[in-house]
Amino acid sequence: MSGFVFSEKPISIASGEGVYLTSEAGDQYLDAGASYACTPTGHCHPSVVEAVQEQAGELLYVQGSYPVSARTDLHTRLAALAPGDLENVWLCNSGTEANEAALKFARSATGGRKIVAAKRAFHGRTAGTLSATWKPKYKKPFEPLLEDIEFVTYGDSEELAAAVDDDTAALILEPIQGEGGIHPAPEGYLETAREITEETNTALVFDEIQTGLGRTGATWACQHEAVAGAGVTPDILTSAKGLASGLPLGATLCADWIADDAGPHGSTFSGNPVVCAAANATIDVLVDDDLAGNAAEVGNYLQAQLEESEIPLRDVRGEGLMVGVEVKRGANRVLRDLALEHQILALPAGRTVVRLLPPLVLEREHADDLVAALSDILAPKAES
Repeated sequence: MSGFVFSEKPISIASGEGVYLTSEAGDQYLDAGASYACTPTGHCHPSVVEAVQEQAGELLYVQGSYPVSARTDLHTRLAALAPGDLENVWLCNSGTEANEAALKFARSATGGRKIVAAKRAFHGRTAGTLSATWKPKYKKPFEPLLEDIEFVTYGDSEELAAAVDDDTAALILEPIQGEGGIHPAPEGYLETAREITEETNTALVFDEIQTGLGRTGATWACQHEAVAGAGVTPDILTSAKGLASGLPLGATLCADWIADDAGPHGSTFSGNPVVCAAANATIDVLVDDDLAGNAAEVGNYLQAQLEESEIPLRDVRGEGLMVGVEVKRGANRVLRDLALEHQILALPAGRTVVRLLPPLVLEREHADDLVAALSDILAPKAES
């Protein structure tokens, strides 16, 4: 059955515009989850819709052997948008494929076997990325998976240094853990990861599938932690979800030393022209309208309002418009009440964390609506 089942019938969505979704029954919902950060420019942004329609009328698909302007333009845009010198771009269809490619490229380029990942991490559902994902419920039905995977406590630099050695092909980290409960990297942790991987010739991989493209208030979340004012640049960075405003697209961005010995890899639908056109338009909106700046401003306001409210919360954490609200009762019950009583759609991140990943066009008035709804749902229950 499709749709979120909060009552006897799921909420069936018919259309979307900006920060709102409308059900087939005609009810309008504030979309505070953006389908796991997939619609950063809002639903059906006119520039994205126009780009898709124009490209669909010209060429739906041709294999990657033939240059296509939409695909070529996207390579150029992503290389310019990338942190540091990650100018080599491989396109695919999803975040898990982008991470799968990253792990393959790392093993090929370094000659190492071991992959180090973090506890609470989520990197995808294909065999390789699932191996580097922490939660047993996702993995157990499909075991045995890849060998030579070691998990470390996220944020523990000493444990990280002990795990990464000369046989480590890749250290893969989310700058902010999403599925694991919205946990930002402690100050200095990503810089330490960079130093350790350079000493061992290990590929540092940042999974920015959920954190990237302005969501945290910077183009890439790794740019928050300054090293000589430039942020921490990995050897491989992965992007997906909102890259094409919800159309299926992922990207793996690599440094030269990775790309030069990445090994044979490919995908039939890599760089579909229609999807690339959507991505080009999405990037233009993100940059021209400074949606990262809006995410920082509105996200900081939202977190401040939550922290200053009288809502009984365990914690509020995150960056920009990637916010985790840790509640004192089950997150799924809160999500149900938000949907049914206040027509707000949000997401879980574990049993007690409400995950807010709204479109980056969210305004303060929408943030106020979120705070008011959470207050109405949670505050009375603390008094009973």
